[in-house]
Amino acid sequence: MRLRRTELSRILSFTIVACRQPAPIKARIFRVGKSGQQEQPLITDPWFYVAAIPAVWLFGIAKGGFGGGLGVVAVPLMALVVSPLQAAAVLLPILCLMDLVGLWVYRGKWLWPELRILVPASIIGIVAGTLLFGYMSVAVLRLIVGTVAIVFTLHFFVTSRQRPAAGLPPFPPAVGLIAGAAGGFTSFIAHSGGPPISMYLLRRPLDRTDFVATTVMLFAVINYVKLAPYAWLGQLSTENLMTSAVLSPLAPIGVYTGVWLHRKVSDAFFFRLMYVLLFVVGGKLLYDGLTAI
Repeated sequence: MRLRRTELSRILSFTIVACRQPAPIKARIFRVGKSGQQEQPLITDPWFYVAAIPAVWLFGIAKGGFGGGLGVVAVPLMALVVSPLQAAAVLLPILCLMDLVGLWVYRGKWLWPELRILVPASIIGIVAGTLLFGYMSVAVLRLIVGTVAIVFTLHFFVTSRQRPAAGLPPFPPAVGLIAGAAGGFTSFIAHSGGPPISMYLLRRPLDRTDFVATTVMLFAVINYVKLAPYAWLGQLSTENLMTSAVLSPLAPIGVYTGVWLHRKVSDAFFFRLMYVLLFVVGGKLLYDGLTAI
């Protein structure tokens, strides 16, 4: 009887150890599929690239100075296929590469008085996004991203029917603190910091190039600061970084396309077409978020 109890004790010990073994395997970037073979550390879903390629290209165009804050369309478009968290994580290294191109193109043209207000405020927003990260589900993130997309679209169509921004009283610099904090927070969540920043800067005495150059420098700072919390939160996985590398050639192509369009083409038709697309995508994300709650 003692022998049987000893054997039973050994079996239980072996079972407990065996159950604990999968933990480090589960933490690996390589995942085992149904076939038992390890998946490649790269997103291979073709529908992801159907959404990601135009999303990255459009973000590059916006970074190049054409389309204003239209880069907000990127995460909502990619979030139709993957989670908003993964879409944002894949985009971040690409945005950092785009920022280098944009800084070179618009070097020395940004306005430091505006940046002294917006940069510290945006860092506060990034810290807030980092602290609240663990409390937001995928459904909540889809609701946030979809709401930002729709609000930005409605803001564009309403303001386009009103007097031009030059005829409106400029915002005082103090408003920049609120705009910067909101821009840092929404940029951390979904790289959609453009709307609050644009709403502020468009009501400041800036010409078109001053506006673009200042936003280029601001979001370069924001994106490089975001690398630290994204890495700390485990979003810069091998899978996401490898996917970013595959899409990265689109970064300079998009930026230089935006620079060319900024110099040669009117914004009007492009704006309207892209904002209609943004409104549709935002509505889809809102529906997905509401039905998932």
